[in-house]
Amino acid sequence: MDEFKPKSFWKRPEGKTGVIVIAGLAAAIGFLVVPNIAAILAGIMSSVLSIAVTLLVLGAIIYMVLDPKMRNLVWYMYKSVMRWITGIFVQIDPIGILKSYVEDLKDNLRNMNKQISKLRGQMHKLQELIINNRKEIESNLNLASKAKKSDKRNIVILKSRKAGRLKESNMRLEDLYRKMEVLYRVLTKMYENSEVLLEDIKDQVMVKEQERKAIHASNSAMRSAMNIISGNKDKRAMFDMALEAIADDVSQKVGEMERFMEMSESFMQSVDLQNGVFEEEGLKMLEKWEKEGVSLLLGEEKESLILEAEDDANVLDINQPIKKPVRAEHRQNQYDSFFE
Repeated sequence: MDEFKPKSFWKRPEGKTGVIVIAGLAAAIGFLVVPNIAAILAGIMSSVLSIAVTLLVLGAIIYMVLDPKMRNLVWYMYKSVMRWITGIFVQIDPIGILKSYVEDLKDNLRNMNKQISKLRGQMHKLQELIINNRKEIESNLNLASKAKKSDKRNIVILKSRKAGRLKESNMRLEDLYRKMEVLYRVLTKMYENSEVLLEDIKDQVMVKEQERKAIHASNSAMRSAMNIISGNKDKRAMFDMALEAIADDVSQKVGEMERFMEMSESFMQSVDLQNGVFEEEGLKMLEKWEKEGVSLLLGEEKESLILEAEDDANVLDINQPIKKPVRAEHRQNQYDSFFE
């Protein structure tokens, strides 16, 4: 919550509604009042009662402009009305937004699982291609050696060049495999962390939905307004702000998850294992991601995953199933601290 900066009213969906309402009122005043201002002023000045009502209205407006508490109250009422209007057309309830993220995460996890399986298949094929190339290199070098003993110069040159080409090809394929290994390690870790994230959101929705109903029931709109006037913190607003912070954090993590899946899909599509070639653009995309800042979903694990993939001693077992996160009995939900 310390790092969370709530969006200003005007950047929220209800703020856009507020702009439209103000623009509509300004247009109505410009269309109806300004052309008839002389007639309206004449009507006001025609009787003492009209003058008195006008002065009262002007006095109330001046009081609202000058008194900070009244300004806050009017601003609160305006925001509440705009929020209610916007809520009719757009989902702005933080609990509702979190529920939609639960569904998004479920879909993303299914797609990610398929992507991991597809990547595992490509890595198996690439391993086989590298091993076959090594056998071919050894075979050609043996033939070249025998030809040299028999003084068959042409065959020595032919087989040596072929072994050289295969060796060069294998160097590129082994580099590609290391990049695939980074991709595989990251995807599997993202999958594990996203499963934990999904469980934490589901828990928060289940607990906080009832808690929010209780807070909204005990802290009515009138009480919230009185808190605004007196300058006290509104418990209802603070609770909703914590939920919005969770929704904002989840939004960024889901966005990162989806962007990485799109990038990894593009990378895999750029690889043509049948012909042992791949597009450099796919590698550049992955290398760019590696150099980017800290991952929200992976945290400090991102750097260690890349280092593990580059460590020849750390052999990856791609046949090992994806680890299912084991829920500890007293594990703290990652979003509990948002309400402290």
